[in-house]
Amino acid sequence: MEEIWGPTAAQRGYEGRKDLGNTQAGDGVRFKGRGPIQVTGRANYRTYGRAIGIDLERRPDLASVPSIGLMASCAYWSAHNLNSFADRDDVEGLTRAINGGLNGLADRKARLIAARTLLT
Repeated sequence: MEEIWGPTAAQRGYEGRKDLGNTQAGDGVRFKGRGPIQVTGRANYRTYGRAIGIDLERRPDLASVPSIGLMASCAYWSAHNLNSFADRDDVEGLTRAINGGLNGLADRKARLIAARTLLT
């Protein structure tokens, strides 16, 4: 429910990323990935916190609470129409839509196969 912070080189890159709304010193770690899909960045915490009626920008730690992180992730999922990828089992497209890249793609594909076997 919360990104493990190194910080790695990629995590240090969160700092100052205006596309994530990280405009203040310390925003990188403050608004690190939280929730089931690792919502990241001040702007996303603001947007999806407002969508669920919780001020996540002011209290980013609340996004680690499973029920709150799930609600914020669901709001993100809905706003980005991510079912369009999931319904087609388009793991690569879904990964790009959430992550912006393909980090963790092989693991996601393996987990989809494992989940399918459990559901059949």
